[in-house]
Amino acid sequence: MLVNGIIVVLLGLYLVWSGMAAGNYTLRVLSIAGIYALLAIGYQFIFGHAGALALSQGTFMGVGAYASGILAVNYGVPFDLALPISVGLPVLLALIVAAPVLRLETHYFALATLIISQVVLLIAIEWISFTGGANGIGGVPPIRIFSVTIPPGWPLLATVWGFVALGALLAWQIARGRLGQAWACVRTAPSAAAAIGLDASRLRLTAFLLSAAYAGFAGSLYVHALRVISPDVLSFPIIVSCLTIVVVGSRLRPVGALLGALLIILLPEWFRDLRDYYLLAYGCILLLVVVIAPAGLLGTLELLAGQLLPASPSPAPSPRPLEPLAVRGAAVKTSEAAAAPVLDVSRLCCSFGGVRAVDDVSLRVMAGEALGLIGPNGSGKTTLVNLVSGFYVPDSGRIALCGENITGRSSYRIARAGVARTFQTVALVEDMTALDNVSIARDVNRIGLGAALRVGLRDPVQTRAREEAAFLLEQMGAADAMMRPAGSLPYGVRRRVEIARALAVQPTLMLLDEPAAGLNETEQSDLAQRLRALLKQGTALLVIEHNMSFLAPLVDRMACLDAGRLIAEGTPQHVKSDARVLEAYLGTASELVPA
Repeated sequence: MLVNGIIVVLLGLYLVWSGMAAGNYTLRVLSIAGIYALLAIGYQFIFGHAGALALSQGTFMGVGAYASGILAVNYGVPFDLALPISVGLPVLLALIVAAPVLRLETHYFALATLIISQVVLLIAIEWISFTGGANGIGGVPPIRIFSVTIPPGWPLLATVWGFVALGALLAWQIARGRLGQAWACVRTAPSAAAAIGLDASRLRLTAFLLSAAYAGFAGSLYVHALRVISPDVLSFPIIVSCLTIVVVGSRLRPVGALLGALLIILLPEWFRDLRDYYLLAYGCILLLVVVIAPAGLLGTLELLAGQLLPASPSPAPSPRPLEPLAVRGAAVKTSEAAAAPVLDVSRLCCSFGGVRAVDDVSLRVMAGEALGLIGPNGSGKTTLVNLVSGFYVPDSGRIALCGENITGRSSYRIARAGVARTFQTVALVEDMTALDNVSIARDVNRIGLGAALRVGLRDPVQTRAREEAAFLLEQMGAADAMMRPAGSLPYGVRRRVEIARALAVQPTLMLLDEPAAGLNETEQSDLAQRLRALLKQGTALLVIEHNMSFLAPLVDRMACLDAGRLIAEGTPQHVKSDARVLEAYLGTASELVPA
């Protein structure tokens, strides 16, 4: 916060000093820089927070610009009255294209948004009667707010940067709390996000619509500042400039967008004296910044400030026991549901190509019971857990949770119904503290844009979630690490944090994928003791584990898979002595005798 505050003050002083000593041209350039800053702040939502490379930001800006320009020239609608339409149309366009586009990943998403951008550009060029075609539309009036016309120069500069300041404050408010943490989880650990009940599609849609709204606002300012509208505002260089601003400034911090916009827009002006070589100098400077400061200028400055002036750690919250769950879907304790198994898998099948990963598997887990799942590598254990938790959809069969059919539900809905899980490889958000990695799993259904906008300086929901997370970390023996970044923790502690996060869902069923992997004997013994305590509370456990000395004393029953089929089920002693299990997994008696 200190670095951000200093940069804001310095940027403000620079704008005042430059404006006082500059002519109309420089004031115009500084105003354009402010518009690009607003555009980049919006782009940070989808590119930075949601982690999706969208190439449509220039298109949303162009749609907003055309809407405001056409309304002003053809219908005499002033800037302030046209603004809701200038913002609303890009948001509507984003909403329309979101359904087919947002489900795509990585470069496919980028290509899809680029294609949409080119389609909109062609429409603007070819629809001559409405858009003016390649020549565009001239004579756009200046900005007018509440019947007051804003002339060029200082008034325009102050107006634009005033809107930028408001946009930056709004973006900070939206992303500073649990919504920002949810985006971070979806961006860096998408599987973990789904496993705690976060709806990644809705979160990405929120970011996409916010980026479109900011772009539409920037487009409206742009057309009234330049006084002309043309297809250039829809061209590819707009998104290239926006992307460069965010990469150079900061992907996440609004202040970084301000810093990046001034640098990217003003650098060519500073190098004009180099004449034919100014673009070469401009490119070299940008390349140097990207190489030296891969986290962006602001991120690098924050890192240096943290090393020179390390901040004192925040005090850990007081642990607070979790409140009992209210009525929740499949976990409702009716008399019928109470008698039903917590997990009832019936004749489940799943294939990948010609490989049958899970083949006609049926098993049950009761409340307060631990079932161990063993088998050789590739036998289908993790695939079965992925089917139960909704990460895969079965070809056939049925999965019931407390008597309710959850087959084919999305993973986040299954998590909200009461199924939590861990992963073979620990999946935590490394830049977040252990405390926040756990607290984000509390009350996920209350995370959203509306909640973020209503929060004051202190968020009571987040405060309570952190107190409850402190209780869970204490319960798992990781309380001493709660205020440390998850990426700095030893492997054994990271495992405990991941289990604590699963407990934050308040599950009726926990799916643990090799929880003892990488732990020493002392850590394994301690973990087993804590898992037994969960069983006494009524939580059902399905545990995948290769370490038989850890698993056998923990579980009530075992099941063994081989080539996707269930070959044995019963008490640990019964399963370990089964001939088929010995042959497929544990080894025959003769193989176990030393030579």
